[in-house]
Amino acid sequence: MIRQFAFAPLALLALLAAPAVAPAAPPAPHISIAGIDQLPQPLPYPYDEQADAAAAVATARMQAKREHKRLLVDLGGNWCGDCRVLAAIMALPDLKPFLDRHFVIVKVDIGRYDKNGDIAAHYGVTGRLDGVPAMLVVDPVHDRLVNGGRLFALTDARHMTPQGLADWLAQWA
Repeated sequence: MIRQFAFAPLALLALLAAPAVAPAAPPAPHISIAGIDQLPQPLPYPYDEQADAAAAVATARMQAKREHKRLLVDLGGNWCGDCRVLAAIMALPDLKPFLDRHFVIVKVDIGRYDKNGDIAAHYGVTGRLDGVPAMLVVDPVHDRLVNGGRLFALTDARHMTPQGLADWLAQWA
């Protein structure tokens, strides 16, 4: 009995030293429309071209940190059809509450690829963006990009299903 008790602290230390298993991402909600042709029209112009993007990202990051959510930085332009489709899908009543529960979202206008490049560069994205919308999923505590290598997965949003877009977003929640 004494021997078992003597090893208990070692077992506890080993358990504490084991890597934590990240919880599985919650499943995306079911999206009730099958295609983008069913989106409300006109599609939104989601980006404020006059906004101070650096201040907006800083404010959103602090909010995400405080609320224990991920920061979702949506880089795009109002001229981009895929950006407008994505914004309309993100605003759907089926998806918006889910996104609000898991993310703080900030939309950043990149102009014609000539504005706010410093925001992407801050997260390690150098050079010109490979397309928009570019989605940066950020851990706000460490101010670190979570979805490196998958920033441009939604640049073809017009050719994806609303459910496919919701599923992609949900994997980062």
